[in-house]
Amino acid sequence: MKTEKSDIVVIGAGPGGYAAAFYAADKGKKVTLIERNPRLGGVCLNVGCIPSKALLHAAKLITEAKESGYRGIHFAAPTIDLNAMRAWKESIVAKLAKGVADLAARRKVAVLYGKAYFEDSATLRVETVDGQKYLSFEKAIIAVGSKPAMPAIFDLGNPRIMTSTEALELEHIPQKLLIVGGGYIGMELGTVYATLGSEVVVVEAMTEVLAGADQDLVRPVLRRAKEMFKEIRTGVKVSKMATVGKQIRVDLEMKGEKREELYDGVLISVGRAPNCSDLGLENTKVERNDRGFIAVNTRQETDDPLIMAIGDTVGGTMLAHKATKEARIAVEVLTGESSSFEHIIIPAVVFTDPEIAWCGVTEDEAREQGRKVDVVKFPWSASGRAVSFDRTDGLTKLLVDPETERILGVGIVGSGAGELIAEGVVAMEMGATARDMAEAVHPHPTLSETLAECAEAFYGYATHTVRRP
Repeated sequence: MKTEKSDIVVIGAGPGGYAAAFYAADKGKKVTLIERNPRLGGVCLNVGCIPSKALLHAAKLITEAKESGYRGIHFAAPTIDLNAMRAWKESIVAKLAKGVADLAARRKVAVLYGKAYFEDSATLRVETVDGQKYLSFEKAIIAVGSKPAMPAIFDLGNPRIMTSTEALELEHIPQKLLIVGGGYIGMELGTVYATLGSEVVVVEAMTEVLAGADQDLVRPVLRRAKEMFKEIRTGVKVSKMATVGKQIRVDLEMKGEKREELYDGVLISVGRAPNCSDLGLENTKVERNDRGFIAVNTRQETDDPLIMAIGDTVGGTMLAHKATKEARIAVEVLTGESSSFEHIIIPAVVFTDPEIAWCGVTEDEAREQGRKVDVVKFPWSASGRAVSFDRTDGLTKLLVDPETERILGVGIVGSGAGELIAEGVVAMEMGATARDMAEAVHPHPTLSETLAECAEAFYGYATHTVRRP
């Protein structure tokens, strides 16, 4: 049995995996990148972040065309060619995936397509289309990502019951669509399908949608979503589903009342589960927690000295940019540098309309921790740039330490919030104070000015707002 050798093997070619492979190669290591799917990029690029944002952009164009009449610009009602839309979305994904493959080749990263299985802590068996291959390594990084959770009671094998993966294929537009789960995936895809013509109902088991974000940031999203969706219900338990002809019967309970409702399609968006099973981890010293995630320390090390893990497989905030940062830390650790995942600011963005973005401490977290913060807000109704394109539904806020005046958290809701939040991340990483942000000159007219004016408002002298007595 011939065994190939590599310094570092990375299992999974998503944004964490390929970032780790490329960084290790840049540091002079011989790297093998293993991916079970025929295309690099992982969930994010192929069936997650990228295709969903492409479809959200298409939805935005439709909405803007519809709303432009009062500007004196009139468009005919749009016609939707699903085949062309799918082809356009696929072209974006294919182009980016090819870019990742080209980068791997230029770095001389060996890419092996197949399913990896640990024979022991230093050997992998890879099932490829050409048969089994064996790899030995000095270090392995597990970056196999996650998949949409599908509770067994909903898994009927009916294509009308979808996860985000199937929903992004855009095979058809259900007339009546139920979305189970009011998190960011449910709300984002609800926006897409509602814009394309579905009658959307969102049900959430908790008392609020988009849990994790402060509710003052969520409110503008809810106002707009309620205009687009048929209904948003909270405190709802879905107990059962069944196929009835060409529809799905859903049994649910809301405020003690049991109902049966029929839908043409159902999207299940109740979380994600790690792809950690069937990797042969039982043949290593790697431990998993009670939720199935791989246990790691702040250096991304598992209980096995030869194996590290990053990204969705280790749980926590399941975001691509977190996985990329963990990839850097893992490679730095295994190449002998001092690095750890501590005191790192990870921003969150929800690509609804309007977008929500935040970093650092939220108001809810500060309250739970008993932490004293001063909260200062700047409404976008006072932003000339927001007024100029009719999106005054936004809000920028800072959470500031009242003693040191350091910025502890930033929250933004509004058009393009995801592009603005990085300034908050940089400010917090550098230990900036509200005065630092206030005195940094921001270009006019831009939405970035809302951060500066928010910081000025902390001191009581923002130009475009009046401090309440």
